[in-house]
Amino acid sequence: MTTLVVLFKLQHESARARYEQWARETDLPTVRKLPSVAGFQILRVNGLFGSDAQPPYDYVEVIDIDSLDQFGADVSTETMNRVAGEFREFALSPVFMLTSNMEQEMA
Repeated sequence: MTTLVVLFKLQHESARARYEQWARETDLPTVRKLPSVAGFQILRVNGLFGSDAQPPYDYVEVIDIDSLDQFGADVSTETMNRVAGEFREFALSPVFMLTSNMEQEMA
């Protein structure tokens, strides 16, 4: 399984309430319905452990993907293109990282 981790700040801090409503009503349910997605969660960053510094990101998305080939097809649909466009209106320079669980790979 591959996990896509997305780190991002909001383009405008004033958009936090609108983003979270959109995420609950659109992003989470739409992505969770994709055939290639085993799980999807969005985490709000509340701070840095042991520091008063501002976190470099506001949110972390974690998408567990069963098949990257299928995921590529899933995100190419008209619906996902619309959702991705709406996401880009909120997210400032998102970082998309493909990861794997090293413990699962060692088993």
